[in-house]
Amino acid sequence: MTNAVNAPFDLIVIGGGVNGAGVARDAAGRGASVLLLEAGDLASGTSSKSTKLVHGGLRYLEYMEFGLVREALGERETLWEIAPHIIRPMRFVLPVNKAMRAHWKLRAGLFLYDHIGGKGTLPDSDAIKLSSHRAGEALKDECSKGFEYSDGWVDDARLVVLNALDAQRRGAEVRTRCPVTALNRDGEFWKVEAGGEVFYSRAVVNAAGPQVDDMAKLAGLSPKYGIRRVRGSHIVVPKLFEHEYAYILQQPDTRICFAIPYEDDFTLIGTTDAEHSSGLDDVQADEDEIRYLCDAVNRYFTRNITPADVVWSYAGVRSLVDFGKSRPEAATRGYRLVLSDEDDGAPMLGIYGGKITSYRHVAEEVVDLLAKRMPVLAGDAWTASEALPGGDFPRDAQGLLVKELEGEYPFLSHAEATRIARAYGLDAISWLGEAKSRADLGRDFGAGLSEAEVTYLRDMEWAQTAEDVLWRRSKLGLHLDADEQEALAEFMGG
Repeated sequence: MTNAVNAPFDLIVIGGGVNGAGVARDAAGRGASVLLLEAGDLASGTSSKSTKLVHGGLRYLEYMEFGLVREALGERETLWEIAPHIIRPMRFVLPVNKAMRAHWKLRAGLFLYDHIGGKGTLPDSDAIKLSSHRAGEALKDECSKGFEYSDGWVDDARLVVLNALDAQRRGAEVRTRCPVTALNRDGEFWKVEAGGEVFYSRAVVNAAGPQVDDMAKLAGLSPKYGIRRVRGSHIVVPKLFEHEYAYILQQPDTRICFAIPYEDDFTLIGTTDAEHSSGLDDVQADEDEIRYLCDAVNRYFTRNITPADVVWSYAGVRSLVDFGKSRPEAATRGYRLVLSDEDDGAPMLGIYGGKITSYRHVAEEVVDLLAKRMPVLAGDAWTASEALPGGDFPRDAQGLLVKELEGEYPFLSHAEATRIARAYGLDAISWLGEAKSRADLGRDFGAGLSEAEVTYLRDMEWAQTAEDVLWRRSKLGLHLDADEQEALAEFMGG
């Protein structure tokens, strides 16, 4: 059945989002032979369409999701420890609006948020007077009181890529643009047809996100849980304030909305919760969602925005476990793991639901569960203490890394050195190399994006198109004009 060319892997992971990449990394680090299959680019679906936060989920306390919040707050600390280049603390401001939630209720919720995850290292919440607070300067006069609390920022797409990169460095094979077209048990193995090739494995992890139930059906299995597809949309506008605080804004329909400093010159606003019943190939924010987000911030900020101010929008479809909640925002962000029966033969494990902050713990639980049937995976859990590529430095030392880059490469501006440090960490040396001038990095595509960096992303991080580079490996698409983007596309082959 098999030969040297298609000898079976221990594990095939279907889905190159954050959960799939996390599972591939964990399993490869325990010594298993792993193949990660992604139909498009890494993080090209939901995992690059988030609000870019590692957080406990303050609003989930309102839905009594105490276990979810506790787990996520613990993971927030762990992820900051293993990826201090792409994750950093952020202070959030919550204006009080008594018509929506009482002051005491917010205070109680924040007290619980400070303590439910155990003693963390970020500052606790605090009551503030917005009339004398820096963050109050951009707000309307009626926003006089509020709170501030801590959470974390993450470059979500790079989180996925770095997990895949670490998996590869530990022996995994990563295939992008390789959609699975057939999935069948063949004796003691799974036979997986993908990208015109046939692969065999002793087990499969179905981490296909919003297509997890479709993949289960392709394998002839009946999904144990229904999936609720909920679209979360975001908009980006020219920056609404001149400081590093973010805002969490209550809305009359009980939802909340974030307004976050983004890429130096912009403000990121999101997210919506809308039922999604159409296809997944080209998910876009619709006009109603864009207007909703504009209205959400206009209730608070002195500067009003309209859809005409939106410089970029994006939308992703979350796969939430469907327990019959009537409102999308009330559907659980928790997860369920479904392992096929032992009597059925080669195991398949499906990941249903979840959120980006909990991905590492989910991956660990997936591998631990499979290890009960696959001794090759029975090694100790390890991902909580091993840095992601480029992140092997103290989490409070990012500023020192920026200074080191500025000293070693004086032709970089402070903004360029900061971007590079936050994207690559210590691995920046991999493509900056021995450069003594900007010319040593080759062609300049604009906004500090060099030929050396693009080549590194293509050769080492699976980037194949300008979109991969500009909107996932970086967010430089916001800074390059149309001609510059076209030149990059031509350089990368269209």
